[in-house]
Amino acid sequence: MGIISWIVLGLLAGAAAKLLLPGRDPGGFIGTTVIGIAGAFTGGWISARYLDRPIESHFYDGATWAAAIGGSLVLLVAYRILFGHSRR
Repeated sequence: MGIISWIVLGLLAGAAAKLLLPGRDPGGFIGTTVIGIAGAFTGGWISARYLDRPIESHFYDGATWAAAIGGSLVLLVAYRILFGHSRR
């Protein structure tokens, strides 16, 4: 998969993570989008590096989606813990 595919996957994974973890985020829509993209890259890297599961072959692979959504969830939770609900 190319970089554009990972960005699109990150956008979709960020939206899925937001659906699984509802609530107000300190960064709003833009912050959640960036976290989704970073989570997709992070989840993909962890999956390929430590789980010995190369994920760069297919966009529609379930393991690729699971890694991207999992990475997005982890980063979204970490972001909420670190920055809290600073919006009022």
